Amino acid sequence: MSIIEKKEKNLNQLINKLNSLTLTYSQPNYEIEKIKTEKNEIMKKKAEIEKKNQELIREHKYLKEKIFNLQTEVKKRSQIEENFNQEIDELSQETENLVSEIEKWQM
Repeated sequence: MSIIEKKEKNLNQLINKLNSLTLTYSQPNYEIEKIKTEKNEIMKKKAEIEKKNQELIREHKYLKEKIFNLQTEVKKRSQIEENFNQEIDELSQETENLVSEIEKWQM
């Protein structure tokens, strides 16, 4: 269970306890209002945390896709570089063969 899920579970338990407090105890109105205010503040904080969590999830997904794209690009460039080096080697070999042939003809 992630930290956020644990915090959400604890927050929900606290909200339930606050709800039960208001229903079970005969308290003065100012205490009931204080508890309701605290409950509302906790609910707002929960909503903010959930919103931030969703933003982090979206950002994580974006960064994951970007990393994948960069890895793909690096792989493509490596393949192009490998092909280029192979062509250079082939041209070098052809050049050596041509120089050898020219030397044979000159003798």
